[in-house]
Amino acid sequence: MAGHVLALDQGTTSTRAMVFAADARPVAAAQREFPQHYPRPGWVEHSAEDLWLTTLTTARLALEEAGLEARDIAAIGIANQRETTLLWDRESGHAVHNAIVWQDRRTAAHCAELRADGTEALLTERTGLLADSYFSATKLAWLLDNVPGARAAAQAGRLAFGTVDSFLLSRLTDGALHATDATNASRTMLYDIRRGDWDDDLLRLFRIPRAVLPEVRDSAGPFGVAAARYFGGPVAVCGMAGDQQAALTGQACFQPGMVKSTYGTGCFMLLNTGAQAVASRHRLLTTVACQIGGRRTYALEGAIFVAGAAVQWLRDGLGLVAEAAETGALAAAADPEQPVVLVPAFVGLGAPHWDSEARGALYGLTRGTTRRELARAALESVGYQTRDLLEAMRADAGLAEGTVIRVDGGMTASDWSMQFLADMLGAPVDRPRVAETTALGAAYLAGLEAGVFPEPEAFAALWALDRRFAPAMAEERRAMLYARWQTAVRRTCGR
Repeated sequence: MAGHVLALDQGTTSTRAMVFAADARPVAAAQREFPQHYPRPGWVEHSAEDLWLTTLTTARLALEEAGLEARDIAAIGIANQRETTLLWDRESGHAVHNAIVWQDRRTAAHCAELRADGTEALLTERTGLLADSYFSATKLAWLLDNVPGARAAAQAGRLAFGTVDSFLLSRLTDGALHATDATNASRTMLYDIRRGDWDDDLLRLFRIPRAVLPEVRDSAGPFGVAAARYFGGPVAVCGMAGDQQAALTGQACFQPGMVKSTYGTGCFMLLNTGAQAVASRHRLLTTVACQIGGRRTYALEGAIFVAGAAVQWLRDGLGLVAEAAETGALAAAADPEQPVVLVPAFVGLGAPHWDSEARGALYGLTRGTTRRELARAALESVGYQTRDLLEAMRADAGLAEGTVIRVDGGMTASDWSMQFLADMLGAPVDRPRVAETTALGAAYLAGLEAGVFPEPEAFAALWALDRRFAPAMAEERRAMLYARWQTAVRRTCGR
């Protein structure tokens, strides 16, 4: 009997495939980066073919490394960068335009109009989201309005819309299935998260024909079969989730009140709120955390647009480091008498500020400022932004002081960053033994459906701690540093 699960984790800057055994142990992995395209300031695109080819390549490499064949794989699970938007021809499978990435700000003016005319209240009530170009609806509307012939083709049923999960599923099944799961649907600004269906009022608002929309399914369930020609034999696709919800699952945050925070290109903190869709009063997002057996679990989410991307800026934009791993040692050697603060609003500020017009700023520069202080400022900015999110969650959901935060993602390899995070939050930060929790979550959803993995309670017992970072900073210093950050944000936003 097949006893392994293949997870496809399609992210913003790279694609990863991992093979997991029945005890949730990773046995093989492969990763490939792909180009980012910036056709105009504030615009971010990906080639749809890059997304597909890196997915297929890494999946094949991971199977080869594991010494496994298609018959050894019980199921495939897919996790994906979420709001990134694609529109493709149903017959050929080819996208009619580059994917518009979640970071893209080309529709910021459209969203400003929605806020100005009072429409945001309806959007938030139905979708749990805010009127921001981060989400898919205005991106899809832009494609329909700006790609020649797209609207007519969409109305005729010849085009399909989807986030990356839907696109990959369509390719894997050779166009046989156009579907998504409830977590990804909840990020489109078109889906009523309480009714569990596409919202006709919002479709009319954005002039989007129902004919382009995917079917919405459970996160764990049948999603068709990957064609035999891709892996040497057919493999069932049995799970899909947006990357952040997949990470919540991979961190085994199954109980209401549990929190995870993922540090990749951006940072995304999710609080499990159980069967209750908590309406935020502090500009967090209400979203679907998972849907299994038709039952939805909800989460409060805070989204930070720039986390690891700040370190990438130091490396690729400024050339101050050759490797991201250097930043921790540089930060530790920084001059404590130089209080440099970076507000990394390169593409605006996310939760809880939601200022799409803000742009990055550095404060406290002197002639003595070196790359050490800049490295420290970049890493500290992630801790400050996470504190913003945690404060909002405490206010919205009564989250207890000292609640443990489970962390994952590339930045968590930096002990310096994780210690500063614990110090700034005033809460324990737990780093798991399996760092790639997004892939693990996708694998779990697929393996649950395929009978490889146990029910959530038993799976939670497999979660293992690598290291706990306990807060060690004096409260007076924590308050002083955070106040300095808040002043920098106010100045950046012109307040």
